[in-house]
Amino acid sequence: MKLNLDKQESEFLDETITHWEKEGLVAADQAQKLRDSYEVKGFDWMRLAKYSFWIALVCGIIAVGSLIIDDDVINWLKKLYDTPDILISLLAGIVANGFYYFGHKHKRLYPEKFFSNEALIFTGVLFTACCIAYLGKALDNGTGHYSLLFLLSVVVYGVLAWRMNSGMIWLFALMSLGSWFGTETGYQTRWSNYFLGMNYPLRFVLFGIVLVSACYLLKGKKWFAQFWELTYVSGLLYLFISLWMLSIFGNLGSLDLWWQIKQISLFYWGIISAAVAGGFLFYGLKSKDVIAREFGITFLLIALYTKYFEYLWDHVNHAIFFSILAASFWLIGRKAEKIWNLNTADKKKGADSDTANV
Repeated sequence: MKLNLDKQESEFLDETITHWEKEGLVAADQAQKLRDSYEVKGFDWMRLAKYSFWIALVCGIIAVGSLIIDDDVINWLKKLYDTPDILISLLAGIVANGFYYFGHKHKRLYPEKFFSNEALIFTGVLFTACCIAYLGKALDNGTGHYSLLFLLSVVVYGVLAWRMNSGMIWLFALMSLGSWFGTETGYQTRWSNYFLGMNYPLRFVLFGIVLVSACYLLKGKKWFAQFWELTYVSGLLYLFISLWMLSIFGNLGSLDLWWQIKQISLFYWGIISAAVAGGFLFYGLKSKDVIAREFGITFLLIALYTKYFEYLWDHVNHAIFFSILAASFWLIGRKAEKIWNLNTADKKKGADSDTANV
């Protein structure tokens, strides 16, 4: 029986087998046997499963929301209003542990059911968040220092991700870490607009730099290998989204100040954003770092087109504006198509040469 793969997986295996054959790691007949052992499936059932489970979760949340607004349910909840927060926290923690237990067990018994396993774990994550939130309410002393709850979430999600080897839970740990950083800096300044002279976008530029730097320092460490790529991507997202926002709003602390200035006065933030994106693009090309390269080219284009809209939208006829926009995307498409065709031709030429040598 042949293995059914989607198109992307099939292309990856084709390139891998061709490379092995070119390097002499496998013989030509063995390489052909490997190619004949799989085929491209006609319909992407995995994608359907992924979307179905996500839709199921969304519908479940909507169902719970619809249930809560029901008059009978509201009256019942009013009777439970005096339920101690610590009891709600405890019950939510028990439910969360139940979902983690069954999710982990289901993962060991049925590892191929990836999305159903992740759905169980995701539900556990939601109940964990509920548990921590009500624990915070129970222990609240009126200081408003709720950033400590996000810090507790980082620890809880980090331990769970490590024990269960779950990338999804690790992602929530990273999100909680960012939430802690934002709320803690706000709390330390009594929620003023600046922390050490930095508004929120500039603070998260610094946060993204620290996270990406940590990834480079920990690269190659076995104990961190399972979460390295996810952490790297998250750090780059924090960095580049913050830089993009900084290129629009600058280091201004409020929208009122932003409305009073001309956008051209913030041009240097756009230059910095584009320069960082260009730097990552160059580094990615030189070091064959695909993630850095993709982030670099994506956010370089975003930076350029953002400035195009900012500076020309009110000063150029809209027909001309969109004509220039269409022409630029057409040129980018042609260039990308040309590069893709060259790469495909080189791979085919290499494969034909190897076959002829054999």
